[in-house]
Amino acid sequence: MSNPLDNPHDLDAPPSRLPLWAQRAGIVLFLFGVGVAGGYALTEHWRRATFILGASLLWLAVVRLTCDSRLVGVFAVRSRRFDALFATALGGLMVFLSASVDALGS
Repeated sequence: MSNPLDNPHDLDAPPSRLPLWAQRAGIVLFLFGVGVAGGYALTEHWRRATFILGASLLWLAVVRLTCDSRLVGVFAVRSRRFDALFATALGGLMVFLSASVDALGS
C-alpha cells in the first residue's frame, strides 16, 4: 500500500542502491551548501553565494538521481529525470553567471 504523500511520478522507480546513511549524508551536504551560500549572501559576498548555491544545486541533481524520493522529500517535485535536469540547468547557469561577472573594484 502506498503512502498518500509519495511522489506519484516515481512510484515505479527502483529503490536506491545507496545505504540510508549515504543518502542522508548527500542531503545534509546539500543543505550545508545552501546554508553557507546564505551566510555569504548575508555578508554581501554575492558572487561566492551564487557560486556555492549553483554548486549545491548541481549536487542536488546527483542526490535526486541517486536517492529515494521519499527521503528527498520536498525536493522531489516531478520525476527524477526532470528534477535532475532542472537542478542541473539552474545550478549550471548560476555557476556560469557567478564565474563570468567581473568583481567590483578590480
